[in-house]
This record gives sequence, structure tokens and C-alpha cells, in this order.
Amino acid sequence: MYQKFEGLMLKNNVTAYKVAKATGILQSTLSDWKTGKYTPKLDKLQKIADYFGVPITYFLEE
Repeated sequence: MYQKFEGLMLKNNVTAYKVAKATGILQSTLSDWKTGKYTPKLDKLQKIADYFGVPITYFLEE
């Protein structure tokens, strides 16, 4: 899932910091997601999906 998130950041030319500020999700949470320490809960995943204008299923599909 993080690879899809990272791809959206690159496509939209935004940083994890900017996404964190806009969504209210801590940047450390995004880092933990990247390292595999943390799997995002659906509410946070929905905030990210809303931010990028994609359906939440975009992250859930392989």
C-alpha cells in the first residue's frame, strides 16, 4: 500500500510532510507505515484517499 501512496505523492508533487499537515495524520505515522511498523487504519486511509481524490479501494487492491 505504501508504494501506491508514494506514487501519488510523486504524481502530485507533494511531500509526506504536506500530506500529514493537510490530513492531520502524524508524519511519524506515515514513516511507520513506510517501514512496515504500522498498517494504516481505515479512517486514516480514507483521509489519504480523500486528499488525493482516489477511492479507498485504490489502496486496498493489489
